[in-house]
Amino acid sequence: MAQPIIPVRAPDGRLAPPLPRTAPRWVDAVLFGLVGAFAYGLMRIATHWSAPLGSGTQVDLSPVHLPLYAAYSTLRMTLAYLLALGFSVAYAKIAAASRPAERLMIPVLDILQSIPILSFMPGVVLGLAALVPGRTVGLELAAIVLIFTSQAWNLAFSFHQSLMTIPRDLNEAATVYRLGPWRRFTRLELPFGAISLIANSMMSWAGGWFVLTASEQFVLGAKDLRLPGLGSYLQAAADAGDARATLLGLATLIAVIVLLDQVVWRPLVVWSDRFKFEQSGGEEVPSSLIGGLLAGSALVDWAYTRLWLRLWQWMDRVFGTTAWNGRFTLPAPYRRGGRRAALVALAALLLALTIWGIVAALHELAGLPSVAWRLVWVSAGATFARTVVALAIAAAWTIPAGVAIGFNPRWSYRAQPLVQIAASVPANTIFPILLLVLLSVPGGLNVASVLLMLLGTQWYVLFNVIAGAMAIPSDLREAAVVYQVNGWRRWRTLILPAIFPYLVTGMITATGGAWNASIVSEFVMFKGHKVMTVGLGALIADAADRADFPLLLAGTLVMAAIVITTNRLLWRRLYALAESRYRLD
Repeated sequence: MAQPIIPVRAPDGRLAPPLPRTAPRWVDAVLFGLVGAFAYGLMRIATHWSAPLGSGTQVDLSPVHLPLYAAYSTLRMTLAYLLALGFSVAYAKIAAASRPAERLMIPVLDILQSIPILSFMPGVVLGLAALVPGRTVGLELAAIVLIFTSQAWNLAFSFHQSLMTIPRDLNEAATVYRLGPWRRFTRLELPFGAISLIANSMMSWAGGWFVLTASEQFVLGAKDLRLPGLGSYLQAAADAGDARATLLGLATLIAVIVLLDQVVWRPLVVWSDRFKFEQSGGEEVPSSLIGGLLAGSALVDWAYTRLWLRLWQWMDRVFGTTAWNGRFTLPAPYRRGGRRAALVALAALLLALTIWGIVAALHELAGLPSVAWRLVWVSAGATFARTVVALAIAAAWTIPAGVAIGFNPRWSYRAQPLVQIAASVPANTIFPILLLVLLSVPGGLNVASVLLMLLGTQWYVLFNVIAGAMAIPSDLREAAVVYQVNGWRRWRTLILPAIFPYLVTGMITATGGAWNASIVSEFVMFKGHKVMTVGLGALIADAADRADFPLLLAGTLVMAAIVITTNRLLWRRLYALAESRYRLD
């Protein structure tokens, strides 16, 4: 059975420190040096954020600046991820707590993930930059928000799927024991969703690296609002045709990815294995060299006992006192009138915003000729065909590969860093290399755009399938061995039903990702001129490049409508099937 996501308690009920271990003294020395370097980096970054906003920030291609650029980009990614994680957990919990709220919030999530970043990037950049005029911090906030949009939707879908597939007996046990909202969250909901949440966190980081290049360089008309970082470094190297700088930038990015995988994600994967829902043990568990060294560190032990345990005790004491009776309740004077007034005010605000948005959109689209509308729908059909092909190829190889990796801890240990690197290297940085080869073959950019869609979306499916395979209880796998359930029968009766909820979540997010990837896969600036094919992504990118806002809005709305319709007619029905039939009850 999944364990609670809480520190170990001693027999007297107090939080107990971890068992004493020993680690080489150099581990603590290295950690102390890293803490000092981290503090120095924060000081440099704070100085940069508070500096006056310059025009046309120059990105120095000298290798000496790569460590600082890597620190800038990693901090932006970290802040965006923390924002996305908090948003996703709260959003998923609210949607899962109420069916009426879910019927509204999940379609909104579909809309948000289907809107291309290119459509709202100018507004976000100019709006946030105006909040802190003349200072770099406004652009930094804009970059963080843009990276956030590439991470949040995947996490929200993942945690919502976990909440909706919690076994009924665990939900009933939480109700019987009258767990309050805090203890229900920390003892049941977060542990049950930990494996999927960590796997999708890795995918969200990979998606963040993909958006990093666009988020660090804002060239809006005559305004050059570039930020120093790995993304802007890679783009500047590509614009300058500097192959050496491009390779150094990619090498630095890969080094950061590998370091984060070994120091952050690998220990988290090992830690999340304890939350697998099962009744038997003895299976080989994943391991982490860095995690083992950190577990024996005196500095880590001091931080755990003096900081984390005391913080946890305080949170458990403050938030864990309310009993749970199966539903949330407000104090008596506010139960009816206050809640009704709040709901009416929220509904009125949403209605006013909706009416305003519809009127503004109709006014913008009023002058669009019928020829443009025909072009929009023809382009949408072409992109839809490429999306279907890309998703089919992705599912064909990621399902067996993900199951193989998830079933074998040794394979997982070896393959996870490679998958992280492959998923995190921005596909748009290697797309010019693909174009050199693919433009000369039959199909040209049509084939190249499908491949770039595949590079940008297949990882959503792979990470979710790995998480689903890792979450299969070992007692079910042992039963399949005992009863000699092999081959296709094993896939049909055990593997596919067990990974089905994770697979649907991966396909939902991959669908939105494929449509968004069409923006950069169907329209490319190559050797100083435009290379484009018929498609909705190319239409949106070209309209943005020419500042044709009516056509840009029409393409964006059609793309969002197609993604939402596909999700409602296909993926949502499969999602409901996974919730009602394929759950560990």
